Amino acid sequence: MPRLRILLADDHTVVRQGLRKVLEARPEWQVVAEAGDGREAVRQAEEVKPDVAIVDVAMPLLNGIEAVRQITRKVPGTRLLVLSMHADEAYVTQMLRAGASGYLLKDSADVDLLQAVEAVSVGKSFFSPAIARVIADDYVRQLADRGITDRYELLSEREREIFQLIAEGKTNKEIAALLFLSPSTVDTHRSRIMEKLDVHSAAEIVLYAVRKGVIR
Repeated sequence: MPRLRILLADDHTVVRQGLRKVLEARPEWQVVAEAGDGREAVRQAEEVKPDVAIVDVAMPLLNGIEAVRQITRKVPGTRLLVLSMHADEAYVTQMLRAGASGYLLKDSADVDLLQAVEAVSVGKSFFSPAIARVIADDYVRQLADRGITDRYELLSEREREIFQLIAEGKTNKEIAALLFLSPSTVDTHRSRIMEKLDVHSAAEIVLYAVRKGVIR
C-alpha cells in the first residue's frame, strides 16, 4: 500500500516540526515537503504533487487563500486541509470556494489533526467542531433574518441522498454506481439540488451540508 504523501505549509518552523512529528507517527504517512510561505507552498505542491497539503491561512508572500486556490488549479489531485487560528465563517467560506476540503483550528490540531487528514485524503470534508457550530449558528440566524423556511426541505428523498454524497466528495460516476443510476441522471439531480438550494458550486454544497449537520 503506497504511503500518504503530505505537504506542510506554515510560516512557523516550530509549528511545522510539531505537525510533522504527529503525522509521521503514522508509519503509512510521510511528510514529503515543507513550505514557510504561500509561494513556496504552491511551488512545492507542483513539484512533489502531494496527496494532502496542510496550509496555514496567514502566510507571507502569498496568503493561504490564494495558495489553496492556485494549488487546486495547478495540482487538482491534491486535497487541501486548512489550518487556522480564526473561527470565522468568512475565512471558512473563502477557503471552501478556493478549493479546500477541510478547516482545522490550530488549538484543536493536537486532537483532530489525524482524523482531519484521514478524512480529506479519501475525499471527505472535515471541520473542527467549533467551526461547525459557528457555521450552523450563522445559518439559523440567516434563515430567521430572511423569514424563510429551510430550503433543504424542498429536496426529495433521492435528492437528499445525492446531496450528501456530493458533499462527501463523490463524483457523479461514483454516485451513479452506488445508487444504480446513470451518470446523466445523477447530473440532472445535481442541477436540481443546486437550483433548489440556491448554491453554485460543490464547495457551497459542502458548506451547506456542514450547516445542516449532514457532514462534519
